[in-house]
Amino acid sequence: MDWSIQEIAKLAGTTSRALRHYDDIGLLEPSRIGSNGYRYYDGAALVRLQRILLLRELGLGLPAIADVLAGETAETRALAGHLGWLRQEQDRLARQIASVERTIEALEGGEEIMAKDMFDGFDHTQYREEVEQRWGPEAYAAGDRWWRGMRDDERQAWKERTAALGRDWIAAAESGVAPGGAEAQELARRHVEWLAGVPGTPASQAGGDVKGYVIGLGEMYVADERFAANYGGEAGAAFVRDALRVYAEANL
Repeated sequence: MDWSIQEIAKLAGTTSRALRHYDDIGLLEPSRIGSNGYRYYDGAALVRLQRILLLRELGLGLPAIADVLAGETAETRALAGHLGWLRQEQDRLARQIASVERTIEALEGGEEIMAKDMFDGFDHTQYREEVEQRWGPEAYAAGDRWWRGMRDDERQAWKERTAALGRDWIAAAESGVAPGGAEAQELARRHVEWLAGVPGTPASQAGGDVKGYVIGLGEMYVADERFAANYGGEAGAAFVRDALRVYAEANL
């Protein structure tokens, strides 16, 4: 049994363009090409695609994914690093769950709520020192006030918006579009609009050096592997950097 490229794209939550790009770079070849020119994929191809998507979720770029799938061990350390990050997130979420469970138990049992136990795993201040060093204490303070002032549904909406932007950047980078093309430039516009929504950043301030900030941020995405992981690795981050630079030079 096999499936058409359109069926696989729908099932896997990706695009036909991305699948064609995977074929072009030798990452995922179709099982056969039909007489109509369509690509078709069998069970083995689906298993390989599942691995590709899993590794992409871990933050690896396509070249690193190709190495892992080829059985090379050079990227094992990078994969282990991402696994370590996922385990940290797993631990943080487990602490949050336990914290909320303790609060529910206390409320249902009429017990005194212990404030010191209520916020384990909810720390959003872990990057305070780094933010203050890069952009100054007021930048952190403004962002902190903004975040604390949000309702829970507003925070969730912000997280979903951020995740969607990251997914769209990765998909665009993997599809092979040009950083200066219409698709990438629309993403760059959305990205700058997203940055402008965070109080304390130069993008949110009248008279701020938005152009320099956006270009510098793009460079940081490539230089810092923690940020690069949000865009599929160094290659994806380089695509974001280049697209942001084109947009900044033309519009900011």
